[in-house]
Parts: sequence; structure tokens; C-alpha cells
Amino acid sequence: MLKRQFNTTAKKWRELNPNLAKNSNLRDYATINELTVLSNLESHNAEMIKEGKNKEERFKVLSEIAKYQLNILNNAEKIKLLGNSKKGDVKK
Repeated sequence: MLKRQFNTTAKKWRELNPNLAKNSNLRDYATINELTVLSNLESHNAEMIKEGKNKEERFKVLSEIAKYQLNILNNAEKIKLLGNSKKGDVKK
């Protein structure tokens, strides 16, 4: 799932970032939105494994879910920031 979410595997990230990998892992550098989506993907993956879906099938579905959820969360964050900036304008 890390590969889907971060476009790399944990092993590859450690190889590319040996100094960072000594004291941290890839998830330490993820945004809260990415971590939220990753947690959701883990739950969805577990359910699909119970349903007997193969790896390719799960990867396709999880990819779609990840794109959708991350888009929603990032857009919600932008809307919230816009709302906060408008509130700040009123105070001036």
C-alpha cells in the first residue's frame, strides 16, 4: 500500500534515504491526509483479502480509492483555508 500511496516501497525509500532511514520511516514524512488515506486503504485491503480478491484486483480498487479520498481531503483542506482567510479579511 505504501507503493500506491507514496509511489515507492518502504525498502526503496530506505535505500534512497539511508540517513533518514536510521531514525525514521516513510510514514514520518507523510501529511495527515496521506496517513488518513493509508489507514483507510489498509482497512479496505483487509476486507478485500477476506473476500478472496487477488492482489491485482485489490491494487486497482485501492488505487481508485486512494486517488478519490486524497482528492476529497485535499480539497476540503483548501476550502477550509479559504474560509479562514475570508474570516481574517472581515476582522481587518
